[in-house]
Amino acid sequence: MKITAIKTRVLKPPKDDLFAVIRAAIKEIPENSILAITSKVVGIHEGRCVPIKAIRGKKDLIIQESDKHLIEPLLFEGREIRRTIKNNILVSSAGIDESNANEHYILWPIDPYRSARALHTFLKKEFGRKKIGVLITDSTVVPLRRGTMGVALGYHGFVPLRDYRETPDLFGRLFKFSQTNLADGLAAASVMIMGEGAESTPLAMITEIPFIRFIDRVYQSNKKYSSLEVPEEEDLFGIFLSSAPWRAGGGGFRKDKK
Repeated sequence: MKITAIKTRVLKPPKDDLFAVIRAAIKEIPENSILAITSKVVGIHEGRCVPIKAIRGKKDLIIQESDKHLIEPLLFEGREIRRTIKNNILVSSAGIDESNANEHYILWPIDPYRSARALHTFLKKEFGRKKIGVLITDSTVVPLRRGTMGVALGYHGFVPLRDYRETPDLFGRLFKFSQTNLADGLAAASVMIMGEGAESTPLAMITEIPFIRFIDRVYQSNKKYSSLEVPEEEDLFGIFLSSAPWRAGGGGFRKDKK
């Protein structure tokens, strides 16, 4: 597998044209490849930007954007960090970012899967390809580990899980539960290559992937436990999540509601 970060011009809030940036930065997309795209530039493309001076504080915006949030913030070195769940992902501040944002808060796309489908349609038409994938990434922290890792917010064009269930291991024993999370694995590798500072590389081309199955539809499986997202009540660590004092958030910035 090969991952190549792609440098682009800076996309500027509150709204910029990601399609034009992709056209300028990419001359060709190989068949059977995946384009990873940071959620920040997708958010800018969709106008998901709030001027910092336009609101009183970040707290209310975080609560409004979150699906659930903890009542009390984490105080760390004089800063308040709000722990939230959004789009079935445990993340701080509902994914809202103000770095490299030019005095704006940049929000996640309203529907990252819909955004991935739109980008997939654009890329297929623009570059004349049949088997390509789109992966929208951001970063979050892994409990009990320092530093951030990439995570998939949305994807389209490929199967996100590699299923080993009912296949034999090296000694002939059948796997009962084993599945590989391809979407988040590719996101983690891509975000590491793209960087999270001033690199200006919000795109990454993933090629020569031997284990990806490309599809030209929304991923669905009839097999049990085959969705990428896991409900809290089925999650291995759900007991820790359910014991926390969560409150419901707004589930999205109200100006975007229709």
